[in-house]
Amino acid sequence: MSTTADPLAALGALPGVAESVESVRKAVDRVYGHRIMRRRSNAVTSEAALRAARGSAALSGADWALEEVRRRTDFGTDDEARVMGAALRLTAEAGQLLSIWRQSPLRVLARLHLVAAASDESRVGRPRQAGEAVDEPLIELPLPDAREVSGRLDGLADLIIAGSSAPALVTAAVVHGELLALRPFTSHNGLVARAAERIVLIGSGLDPKAVCPAEVGHAEQGRAEYLAALEGYVSGTPEGMAAWIAHCGRAVEFGARESTAVCEALQRGAA
Repeated sequence: MSTTADPLAALGALPGVAESVESVRKAVDRVYGHRIMRRRSNAVTSEAALRAARGSAALSGADWALEEVRRRTDFGTDDEARVMGAALRLTAEAGQLLSIWRQSPLRVLARLHLVAAASDESRVGRPRQAGEAVDEPLIELPLPDAREVSGRLDGLADLIIAGSSAPALVTAAVVHGELLALRPFTSHNGLVARAAERIVLIGSGLDPKAVCPAEVGHAEQGRAEYLAALEGYVSGTPEGMAAWIAHCGRAVEFGARESTAVCEALQRGAA
């Protein structure tokens, strides 16, 4: 990352990023301007949370139909069900951690992993140590060692605590990309990374009611495109970073479009 006082702001100046930021803002404004949001915003938020969890789980190998997620009550029967259960818990938990994020992001990340894993094993809720394996089969990028993970997590936390003039989309994309690149925990890194992105988007004020779920858009663009964009982030090149930020911007736009459709359905009395 850049050594300037505000490296995230420097990313905001990359070619195409301003256009992505503006496109996202317009998409978010359209949802918030819908007449249903004045009367039934809680219903839209609840539906967006369910769809966010479904999208995040799909990218971690549990690609269920939305109605299946609604119908199921047991999320501990097999690997896919456990992934879905973890995604649902994380989506619910993210909103409870907004006030802590800016003061102690590492504490929030530890909590997210604890919630996802739903276990009291010693490896849960802390960054992995030297020699510990990572269960993240859908991301095959080279795995940084534990020392690098520790240093980069501290650097990420410092950026969050210091604050930035960068648009929320840029900060959210960097948090998401860095956590996927590092895979700091022994499991559930993808789910945690997307939950952290969610926290940034909500806590920044870009999407305060959580009705523009980026997780929906990441899933809609497909796993292959998601991983290709992530490779751009990991490359560290200006082009790669800009492509990743643009990918995350499209994800928010797709999430906004999804919730606009929910608003229309509520208006018709069909949902």
